[in-house]
Amino acid sequence: MSNDKLPDEIELKKDFEKFLALREKINSQIEYFNKNANPETIDKIKKIKEEFSGLSEKEKKEKICKKVNESSFYHRFLNAAQKDLDIDPSRLMGLTDGIFGMVMTLLVFGMALPESIIVNYTGFISFVYSLIPTIGIVIVAFVLISSFWVYHHEFIKVKSLNIPYLWLNIFYLASISFIPFTTSIIGLYSHFFLAEVIFGINIMLTIILFLIMFHYADKRNFLANNPSKEEKKYIYDTFFIIVALTFCVNLLDFNVSKNFIYLFLLVPVISTIRDINFKIKS
Repeated sequence: MSNDKLPDEIELKKDFEKFLALREKINSQIEYFNKNANPETIDKIKKIKEEFSGLSEKEKKEKICKKVNESSFYHRFLNAAQKDLDIDPSRLMGLTDGIFGMVMTLLVFGMALPESIIVNYTGFISFVYSLIPTIGIVIVAFVLISSFWVYHHEFIKVKSLNIPYLWLNIFYLASISFIPFTTSIIGLYSHFFLAEVIFGINIMLTIILFLIMFHYADKRNFLANNPSKEEKKYIYDTFFIIVALTFCVNLLDFNVSKNFIYLFLLVPVISTIRDINFKIKS
């Protein structure tokens, strides 16, 4: 009986010795790692341990799958695109100011001179009278562009930027650059309702792009002044009012009179009153 148990005991003893040798090897490797590993790596391991502690096996698997997905090409591409660029934000502000200046100048250049030479006073009076609608819409467009410039400088002062924000700003400037074109369409074809709709869409698109740009800059912590919740609410509410005004102007132009386009002159009035009121309350 004892002879039968002897081989089993020998095998058990061998297995136990292997276990001791393996444990010693693991302990020596852990000791080597603790002595030579980068402190950042050790901190990462500790964080991972804390992250997975107390989770069930199912939850651990789900977390691992999520981390694997995040390490995919799409997520790595997204993370790389959202990294801050080594570009001085003041250069982007300089480009913005330059484009605003050119757009304001182009508004006046877009006013057409008579095709033939005017030789008498009556012809000159008729020419000036024919320019009145064009001058009116140019003033409206100039006031709107000036307001957009003020909003950009007042609300979007960035301390850093990345590729998505850079392109958002460029698309915003592209929308601003189209305003002289859509203004000239009204000047030439004011008798068509669609001409004023195109101008209204241009203005609304500019406002929407500004809101997206402001929201993205705020989410990415690019804004230098770190606006409070109250200030953010004031900014969003102001622009939602302007969007509503743009919609109403187009609606009134279609159903009542084309002269309602001059209601756009209320934009700086509304924003100024709201700005003063906000500053009084704060």
